[in-house]
Amino acid sequence: MTKQEKNEVIDVLKEKFGQYNNFYITDTESLTVEQVNKLRGICFSKKVEMKVAKNTLIKKALEAINNDRFANVYESLHGVTALLFSENPKEPALIISNFRKEGGDKMEKPVLKAAFIDGDVYAGDNQLKALTTLKSKNDLIGEIIGLLQSPAKNVISGLNAGAKLAGLVKALEERAAKA
Repeated sequence: MTKQEKNEVIDVLKEKFGQYNNFYITDTESLTVEQVNKLRGICFSKKVEMKVAKNTLIKKALEAINNDRFANVYESLHGVTALLFSENPKEPALIISNFRKEGGDKMEKPVLKAAFIDGDVYAGDNQLKALTTLKSKNDLIGEIIGLLQSPAKNVISGLNAGAKLAGLVKALEERAAKA
């Protein structure tokens, strides 16, 4: 690979790291070409971008953007590395998890080396299960709005019940007055 080609790869990676707040670093070394192509297809259908690059080029791209921000990611850059970029922080985790399930009980690849999600680093394959249960920003906002609406709904419900009770008392009074 010429110096010019390396610089082009670094520029593409810098653009991707700048575009996405979330990326996963995975090891796809023992996957067959057919399996890698299947994984790429799944990623494409789920709007997750998959890029394979040399670790040194990935590190140079990250250092060029912000050396300190990505410092905890560098130790994950070894062996064969595939990067998964996504707007949704848990989508790559779901893809990896489902891909393993479809591959059979003994399928342990691709291996999650690390995930960078909104500034936090989740290192190691043991983090995969936790990452599949992450809630998106919109999910969390919806839950908060639901929690905030709950007391207001209770007050309105109480007021409506009070109005029904007042109507019942008035009907009983009228019935007693007629009798």
